[in-house]
Amino acid sequence: MLENVKLGMIGLGYVGLPLAVEFGKKYPTIGFDINAERIKELQNGSDHTLEVSEEELKEAVHLTYTSSSEEIKACNIYIVTVPTPINEYKQPDLSPLEKASTLLGGLIKPNDIVIYESTVYPGATEEVCVPILEKISGLTFNQDFFVGYSPERINPGDKEHRVTNILKVTSGSTPEIADRIDRLYQSIITAGTHKASSIKVAEAAKVIENTQRDLNIALINELAIIFNKLGIDTEEVLLAAGTKWNFLPFRPGLVGGHCIGVDPYYLTHKAQAIGYNPEVILSGRRINDGMGEYVVSQLIKLMLKKRIHIKDSDVLIMGLTFKENCPDLRNTRVVDIVKELQSYGVNVHVYDPWIDPAEAMEEYGITTIDKAEVGCYDAILLAVAHEQFKRMDITSIKALGKKESVIYDLKYVFPAELTDARL
Repeated sequence: MLENVKLGMIGLGYVGLPLAVEFGKKYPTIGFDINAERIKELQNGSDHTLEVSEEELKEAVHLTYTSSSEEIKACNIYIVTVPTPINEYKQPDLSPLEKASTLLGGLIKPNDIVIYESTVYPGATEEVCVPILEKISGLTFNQDFFVGYSPERINPGDKEHRVTNILKVTSGSTPEIADRIDRLYQSIITAGTHKASSIKVAEAAKVIENTQRDLNIALINELAIIFNKLGIDTEEVLLAAGTKWNFLPFRPGLVGGHCIGVDPYYLTHKAQAIGYNPEVILSGRRINDGMGEYVVSQLIKLMLKKRIHIKDSDVLIMGLTFKENCPDLRNTRVVDIVKELQSYGVNVHVYDPWIDPAEAMEEYGITTIDKAEVGCYDAILLAVAHEQFKRMDITSIKALGKKESVIYDLKYVFPAELTDARL
């Protein structure tokens, strides 16, 4: 443990809360969030994201919560875990990061350290955040205050890979600060740390992790489109190819969430800013961004083959979250399917037992249903492989449809012969 540490965690979402809990087991830690309802929820000992259990919250005996910036003034190390989304033009939206930096600029004192965990493009910490900290505080960077960058590696809904057992990349604005930040994380990360040589290296490492996954999935999505035209089942091809020891086990599908569908745009933004057009990365993004439209086109064709009238038909979408077995709706691409179906005049019924219906309405204007009704739907699309859906047998799924209906299995929940089509 490091001595004389008082931590302030800025942002208590999917990334910030698990980290605050681990630090709160060893150090005086104050979790700050601008959402007063979130603070009240945590003070009452519950977490709606389901990332941290009630028992784990209780174990963080040194952790308190607040929505008042006055209460975190006494901290000497601040960790920023606010979201870094993209805007409607697929450009980085750094406003949450800028607001957090403005807030901290009014709080930091000589010798304080600010560590950023939010995903950014290489250079953003020192080019965007540091000038704000200097301007607001009146302090001099690397003389009066210091910064670090340690990219988050949280995987929402994953109960196996947790904060403490995922190796952590660290960095600091001076060699001495890099060492101190590395020791701080080593005190809670059992998997160990990797100290990068600079903040830019750490930023770049984070942004390419998900860019690599994005491109791999884009390749498999393109292959799925080709195999569909050839009348070959994609899963069978992938299982056959997977018998070779070095074939990577990626599967086709929608690419959403707060990382894979977003991070590549941060890298391409920076690349274009320095005069390079990243053709491969953007090509992969175009393929993945178009998968919702492709899935709907295939579903509509299947419905037409069965002479199902499209306009005013009823289609059940099973699953809305961006991945299985978690309530996270951030950047879910199931909404692309919903919107595309609605453009055909289809009545879309969305069922997801994991989500908060109010959040679905607030974020996407989607009204969800509490229960899927038997014999009501012209088509059923399995969009997310929640455990609840996997436990249903195909007879139960088919019973939800009308006598003449279509079942499209986007997530390979059932064998190919039991459904009308798979991606």
